[in-house]
Amino acid sequence: MTAVTTPDDQPEHDETRWDDGLIARRVPDAKADVDAELDEESRLLVDLGLDGNRRSGGPEEEARRAEEERSAEAWGGPLRVRLDALRELIGLSHTRLDGKTLTEAGRVLDEAAARRGLSSQHTVVAIAGATGSGKSTLFNALAGVQISETGLRRPTTAAPIACSWTDGAAGLLDRLDIPGRLRRRPQHGGESDEAMRGLVLVDLPDHDSAMVTHRQHVDRVLALVDAVIWVVDPEKYADAVLHERYLRPLAGHAEVTFVVLNQVDRLPGEAADQVLDDLRRLLDEDGMALGEHGEPGATVLALSALTGEGVDELREVLGQFIQERGAATRRLSADVDRAAWRLRPVYMADGRPEIGAAAREEFETHLAEAVGAHAAGQAAERAWRRNAGRACGTPWLRLWRWYEAQRSPRAVARSLIPSAPAEEGITARQRVEQAVRTVADDAAAGLPVPWAQAVREAAVRGAEGLPETLDELSVTAGVPRGRPPRPAWWPAAVLAQASMTLLQIYGGLWLLGQIIGVFEPALLPPVLLMLAGIVGGPLVEWTCSMAARGPARRYGQDAERRLRQAAAGCGRARVLEPVAAELLRYQEVRQQYVTVAGLSTTGR
Repeated sequence: MTAVTTPDDQPEHDETRWDDGLIARRVPDAKADVDAELDEESRLLVDLGLDGNRRSGGPEEEARRAEEERSAEAWGGPLRVRLDALRELIGLSHTRLDGKTLTEAGRVLDEAAARRGLSSQHTVVAIAGATGSGKSTLFNALAGVQISETGLRRPTTAAPIACSWTDGAAGLLDRLDIPGRLRRRPQHGGESDEAMRGLVLVDLPDHDSAMVTHRQHVDRVLALVDAVIWVVDPEKYADAVLHERYLRPLAGHAEVTFVVLNQVDRLPGEAADQVLDDLRRLLDEDGMALGEHGEPGATVLALSALTGEGVDELREVLGQFIQERGAATRRLSADVDRAAWRLRPVYMADGRPEIGAAAREEFETHLAEAVGAHAAGQAAERAWRRNAGRACGTPWLRLWRWYEAQRSPRAVARSLIPSAPAEEGITARQRVEQAVRTVADDAAAGLPVPWAQAVREAAVRGAEGLPETLDELSVTAGVPRGRPPRPAWWPAAVLAQASMTLLQIYGGLWLLGQIIGVFEPALLPPVLLMLAGIVGGPLVEWTCSMAARGPARRYGQDAERRLRQAAAGCGRARVLEPVAAELLRYQEVRQQYVTVAGLSTTGR
């Protein structure tokens, strides 16, 4: 197996210098003499003050500057913005996504940085094709000299061979890992040379070669070049391997793709047009846009590298493409498009990154139920009314309660203790867990899988220790300690109740005095006084209880609200805020993705 035709007696050359191989070698001494003469002439012009081009910037200098400005504009425009956004996207996502997901995006950034640091005046174009498609023949035809070996023996090309029309492409070829012994120069002469300035043409091994190393060479170089010329023949133009492995995945790179139907000299009559139309149909099915009618897309041509038919047309189209100096940025832009398309499932979805008001309210309600906020409010209301009953009740009822307390203090004490504000531990824990799951599922609904998982994990982490904290809140923020506050009318009610008691006592003493003969008999006045006190006491107590309902209810509602707010605040700090922070992070990365993908900022 012969990779490249190289004479055995050819001396080793420095890989940093061009080795012209089989091409007619230039005479180094003659070249050195010419350079010396040019240097002497330049010095003389400088001495005479006639070196206008160097001093004032001649046409070549102006062209170079224009080229540099155009390159800077290309690299500093939308592509630069998208690359910066992609870098930011990876930085924000590396802790949420696995390394495999971000591998392609990282590779694009690395290749963009590497390509930007190399010559912008050169365009690297690879010629790829299947076994026997004639790509090496086309390579030689474009170079105008026999560089790549052709023949019936397969495979003919074993390693990539490069041909550069101008100097300064060594860094690009080093990046492609093409050694100096496989770097060539074309045959110079004619107007085509000027159009092809800056071209670096690479002949690749067969992409369908039986040798694994050959296919590896193809895949490696295709990922690094600026443009590709795919050479197909009438027999293999519909090959499934070509379309499924290369053309279809690289459909987004249509603007830097040439598809050449070679060996049309073997097709009779109108068969070449029919095959070319069928090739266009297959490319359209692959999703590759065709550059027809002024639209951007792949260039499709028919030619015969052997006879030269159509080669000049390809050279002309290729020359125009090279002089635009935009292949590298267009290739990288297509790479960013492909990376963005692959990342779309992990960044874009139909969900809105927010916690709905209904879900937030439901979450706080669940926490309030877990902490027993409603029961605590009822207990506070009962405590307020019980305190009112003590202050405004009749003395005989208070005396009876004191007697009952003395007779069975434990039972009465239990009756005075408010019902437990919180539910049993396991029930409260279950309610808390259910509340956390519900709000996390609502926040994660419709988000891409990795970010939905991150939202749920943030909620679970925040919920650790939440039931225990709620238990403490039920004690510290539940029923208020001490006696409830008394309204302003309580002294009047106490005075009225004391008056009713005094009436009962005065009437009773008056009646007793009449019975023992101290006072003259007159039953009606003392009886009426006693009845007024007996009826008035309960009436004052009932009136006070009716008047106490409103304040007691408000007091209980205040206690319930405080406990609800305390539970809600705890839930917000531990669960809702971490979830909101995760959603905010997703919003930020999604915005970066929108910039990378070039989507509308209003689109989801």
